[in-house]
Amino acid sequence: MICSRMKSGNATAHHFREMKEASRLYRVLLWMVTIVVALLLCFLLIKLYPFYRSFLLFLGGLFLPFIIAALIAYLLHPVIDFLAEWRLPRWLSILIIYTLFFGLSGFLVYKGFPVLINQVKEFSHNLPALMERYDHYVEFMYERTAFLPETVHDQMDAVLHGLEHRAEAFLKNLLRTWNKLPQVVIFLVVTPVIVFYMLKDTDKIGHAGLMLLPRRYRAKVKSLVLRIDNNLGYYIRGVLLVSCIVSLLTWTAFTMIKLPYSLILALLVGATNIIPYFGPIIGVIPAILVGLTISPKTALIAGITVFIIQLIEGNLLSPFIVGKSIHIHPLLIIFALLVGGELGGIIGMIVAVPLLTILKACVDTAKETDV
Repeated sequence: MICSRMKSGNATAHHFREMKEASRLYRVLLWMVTIVVALLLCFLLIKLYPFYRSFLLFLGGLFLPFIIAALIAYLLHPVIDFLAEWRLPRWLSILIIYTLFFGLSGFLVYKGFPVLINQVKEFSHNLPALMERYDHYVEFMYERTAFLPETVHDQMDAVLHGLEHRAEAFLKNLLRTWNKLPQVVIFLVVTPVIVFYMLKDTDKIGHAGLMLLPRRYRAKVKSLVLRIDNNLGYYIRGVLLVSCIVSLLTWTAFTMIKLPYSLILALLVGATNIIPYFGPIIGVIPAILVGLTISPKTALIAGITVFIIQLIEGNLLSPFIVGKSIHIHPLLIIFALLVGGELGGIIGMIVAVPLLTILKACVDTAKETDV
């Protein structure tokens, strides 16, 4: 009798373990299928982009102030919470940080915008001469590499055509932005107002968002949002701060070596610095090309300058400011960057790591809650 009960108990435990393993396998397969479907959907959206491009640009122009305002509010919110812990009224904390942030930003725009405009005008004026020098260096390079096989020259042609195409697209976008200067002014006026109300009503906005969800999902979604904020928020704030410091250091260094268009090139280096691993390589290319229009020595000095700044960023700034905030293996990050670059170019590489961090937070939350 006792033996039969023990056998029955063992069979029940074994059956329970099998069901648990099957349930775990089902969840893993479900997540894999979800990821594959999401990637396929992204691929289709990118391939169909020409068909809905105009509508998307309209929506982008309409919601861009809200998106930028939400990002600024997200960056400033922890500082306001920190001041609130010192028993300052929330409205006073918002007023202090709001005034400091937009006051400093306005001062930088006031000082830097005229310099940027002058450099853009100078660049546009000197563009024919720059293109002539560029063609001269290309011919010189072909003469020096005439002994190489034809396949190598084909690869060189492909790389040069790619660079020329990207440079042309960049100039067109720059001119298009210049033509929309009145819209830019409206954007600069409206965005700070939206930021103020987002900072003021952060809790109300979050609560309203949760109320849109079914009751049974609210706790899980709140846990997921907190996890994403803990992993991603510190990373985004740190990376943006590091990129601003890199831009400032690069501008100072390029000005010291008398490299033309130093502010434009420094902003490009800082912007591409957001991309892990590949960003510095992308950012240094324009500086080297501009340096080549003066002399190979200037191009070499520009490259070495960016290399030294990247050493400072990689060994001092990033470990101290960013640290290992996202806790993701470098191989996964590189894979995400390659996928992002293939699907969305530079923009895809910029958003690859944040999207990977959000995906990791979703998977970790699903494991904990047994979704």
